Amino acid sequence: MPLRLHRTDAAAGRVSGPGRTGRGGARRPRSVLAAVLVVLAVSAGLPMGAGPAHAAPAVSYTNPLANQRADPHIFRHTDGYYYLTATVPQYDRIVLRRATTLQGLATAAETTIWSRHTSGEMGAHIWAPEIHFINNRWYVYFAAGRTDDVWRIRMYVLENANANPLTGSWTERGRITTPWDTFSLDASTFAANGVRYLTWAQQEPGISTNSNVYLARMGANPWQITGTVTRLVVPTYDWETRGYRVAEGPAVIQRNGRLFLTYSASATDANYCLGMLSASATANLLDPAAWSKSPNPVFTSSAATGQYGPGHNSFTVSEDGQSDILVYHDRNYRDISGDPLNDPNRRTRVQKLYWNADGTPNFGIPVPDGVTPVRLRSHDLTTSYIRHYDYRARVEPNVTNLADSQFRIVSGLAGGGTVSLESTNFPGYYLRHYGFALSIARNDGSSVFSSDASFQRRSGLADSAGLSLESQNYPGRYVRHRDGLLYLEAVSSSGERASATFHLE
Repeated sequence: MPLRLHRTDAAAGRVSGPGRTGRGGARRPRSVLAAVLVVLAVSAGLPMGAGPAHAAPAVSYTNPLANQRADPHIFRHTDGYYYLTATVPQYDRIVLRRATTLQGLATAAETTIWSRHTSGEMGAHIWAPEIHFINNRWYVYFAAGRTDDVWRIRMYVLENANANPLTGSWTERGRITTPWDTFSLDASTFAANGVRYLTWAQQEPGISTNSNVYLARMGANPWQITGTVTRLVVPTYDWETRGYRVAEGPAVIQRNGRLFLTYSASATDANYCLGMLSASATANLLDPAAWSKSPNPVFTSSAATGQYGPGHNSFTVSEDGQSDILVYHDRNYRDISGDPLNDPNRRTRVQKLYWNADGTPNFGIPVPDGVTPVRLRSHDLTTSYIRHYDYRARVEPNVTNLADSQFRIVSGLAGGGTVSLESTNFPGYYLRHYGFALSIARNDGSSVFSSDASFQRRSGLADSAGLSLESQNYPGRYVRHRDGLLYLEAVSSSGERASATFHLE
């Protein structure tokens, strides 16, 4: 086949030093997380622009979605089901489960749809399955080694013509042929402007990396590629080369005429993280100049939330179709004994993917285990959100340090049917009032703190579709914004009611 190889990640554009985040980059309680958030604030690699960010109703899921399931891929089909497949720790089979809701996947029955061969090809290291529906048939892409050479990893495809992929027979369509007979894995497919593409990771002769990311058109059959092969990513940055020089696990999401391709980098321990490329949907995607690579990772470990090595992601959508959902695996501990590949405890997790005002995705940080957080958007300042900055609670637009504006709505510390708002990037810190000014503070366990941090959740004073938060210990006073800051005050006028109303996203 014709072969054209390019690099799009030259050292030009690499930045050094922490830089300045300015007013939008919140100073906050001293923590390992502070440095991580500075990286995330600039990770999009594109200038901020005017215009509202994507607004969508809040979603609620509980993490982890599935224990001991790595490299998760969730596909939402037109039959009303979500389908989940992932790598199992034994590396010996491909499993599939389905449910009508994302949370339902946690308890859905799991079916083994294919098992490794007992000899020869496809006999070891069954990794990273993905399920897709193409031309009215189901396809599963996966990687596998040989029984006599377990590290001879190559990409393969299964096909099923049955309407329900948990039933019917799976036909082995064989190996995906690429320009080199080398280590290759993590095949994924997407369509843009009517053209179907395959993207994957492979070790290329002559390049001293473990794997790079490539792109090609699909051929007549969805287990074949044809024409130009373009090299999209070679790991060169420090965050791409920790432990191993790795770029793998590509996944694509499209929105508003742009494509974003994420990939996983570095060793599969706490160093594992997500990088990102972006391109215009109207560009020639096989032209490497069409893609821009972010110089910093977009999703990394968080010591504050206890989540390590987030990566090998996929994308899906919420049940109402209005929110994009990030699917990924991580571990809830940092230190691993021995080879990370032998550690079975990578878990499938989901959280809402937000969008910056400039149209780029904002991944935030891996949220804590448990119920996923929300953002609270001001009713009258429609692009502003409650966030913390130097502990102080305020409303601001364009909060690129996303986690500063995410809170978990939990049972109230004071009980009595109240709710409390727990900071996402500082678990154990809650929104509380002190002298009727609101800030986030660490729960000291006192009854005073519990009362000050507890609120009655009411229908929005200016819009019943929103919510208002009435003080538990000062009835009649509501959380409202004034001059950009949050206070606990009585409200009477229509303007005051609007400033005390918020919408969950």
